[in-house]
Amino acid sequence: MIELRTERLLLRGWRDTDLDPWAAMNADPRVREFLGGPLTREESAAAMARFRATIQARGWGWWAVEVVETGAFIGFTGLDPVEPGLPVSGVEIGWRLSRETWGHGYATEAARACLDHGFRRLGLPEILAIAAEGNHRSHAVMRRLGMTRDPAADFDEGLTRSVVYRIERERWQP
Repeated sequence: MIELRTERLLLRGWRDTDLDPWAAMNADPRVREFLGGPLTREESAAAMARFRATIQARGWGWWAVEVVETGAFIGFTGLDPVEPGLPVSGVEIGWRLSRETWGHGYATEAARACLDHGFRRLGLPEILAIAAEGNHRSHAVMRRLGMTRDPAADFDEGLTRSVVYRIERERWQP
């Protein structure tokens, strides 16, 4: 299984000990504000099992994020094919971190490692990011990564307007 390391973070496979902080994070309405609301512990466990299975089968996906200095689990980031049925396709980058870790640059740092992995190791020609129109924090991360908004690809998903950002391998600056 592939792990990615940055100066402050370890992107790794999921451990059983991640379930409690993962479930607590998914129960936080602010963390889940643009994701359809809080999840139950059972829903969080099911998501974690899917993430684990995908990483085991493919070697990459939604990795657990750990702060190297403390060993604390703080959320996830990674790469995954866009869900079937959406009007865009390709490989998506994403992240979700516990609220107490917001504002420390962790999302950008972890996402940079994922972009680098996607372009250099996986040979992807392009990576995209999708976020709710009102999720300005994620939009800021996308811009810091050098991604460009593609308004022609924006779409409605239920009651939510989703916006699409893209970056091509040729434009990636690690």
